Amino acid sequence: MKILFDCRYIKYPRHDGISRFSAGLVTALGRLHPVTMVISDERQLSMLPDLPWVLGPSPTAITEPAASLYFNKFEPDVVYTPMQTMGPWGRRFRLVTTVHDLIYYSNRTPPRNLIWPVRVVWRLYHLSWAPQRALLRKADAHVSVSETTKQLMLSKDLTPHPIVVVPNAVEDPLVQRDSVPTGRDLLYMGSFMPYKNVELLATAMHLLPGYHLHLLSRASAEDKRRLERLAPVGSMTFHDGASDEEYGRLLSEAFAVVTASRNEGFGLPLLESMVTGTPVVASDIPVFREIAGESALFFDVDDPQDFANTVRRLEDGDEWMTRSAESRERTETYRWNNSAAILLDLLTRDFEESTAKNRTEPTSRP
Repeated sequence: MKILFDCRYIKYPRHDGISRFSAGLVTALGRLHPVTMVISDERQLSMLPDLPWVLGPSPTAITEPAASLYFNKFEPDVVYTPMQTMGPWGRRFRLVTTVHDLIYYSNRTPPRNLIWPVRVVWRLYHLSWAPQRALLRKADAHVSVSETTKQLMLSKDLTPHPIVVVPNAVEDPLVQRDSVPTGRDLLYMGSFMPYKNVELLATAMHLLPGYHLHLLSRASAEDKRRLERLAPVGSMTFHDGASDEEYGRLLSEAFAVVTASRNEGFGLPLLESMVTGTPVVASDIPVFREIAGESALFFDVDDPQDFANTVRRLEDGDEWMTRSAESRERTETYRWNNSAAILLDLLTRDFEESTAKNRTEPTSRP
């Protein structure tokens, strides 16, 4: 079975969430089965495993609805893509797509990295469930990264095809926490889109004297001005895109990782924190409960005081150490090898069912 893995969403030179998901999953899948990667920029290879590859079109180009016609020339049996936007029309292969979340139906601001014509199409696409439903039904099966997203897909009747949860994952960290930190550094890893609710974190710093909030992702000048107006002077540091090395160092020293998001498809920063033994303080939304279980501390997404009170619970050393240990234990099943095995089972089953069906169909006679 020839598998093409769509790696065109690898974000050079630094991973975002979907890019990290793609790289982690294709690396582990390549250890289980022969895989050919499809990239759109040769610089992406520096962030990917040493596997066979071919060059494809940009996934954000206006030609994406016709991408399957391009993929046909590689003669795959099955194509797996870590997004759901690849055009399925005219394909001669089995197609498995991924739905990370359905956030943009309630938060319609499009990603800022898209060119303006694509942003217009993006907004129109999310005005109704109908385009999403029509697109998904043209694939053969789907991956969701969480049970929360899967259940939302089912509730909206988006597809009649199988939906299999292939979660995000982490590797074992180089360092694990074994003592309560003396500092009071809080880390936020994520974008500054409205649904991320970072304003609550900034506002709550008035209620947490002695604490310092580190915002690790790249922020626009407008984002910085808005958040700095909400927080006490000197209580925040913008890292403008922390490197993996800096991120790892900050995680190994932080008091907690915090997030106030109103909506997510998964929550990878939670796992990245938990695997090191750094406690998580998160907004009380279903997907965070799914991922972190009882290892995290949760707060009311609209209440800065509740957030501050929840952070302060970790000032009890026994509470901090308990959450740290429970966090590490919780992540033991979230490994890329496990996720890759689930995906391979889906891809193989899909192919074998198709092959068996073709064998049983009567041969046409002239």
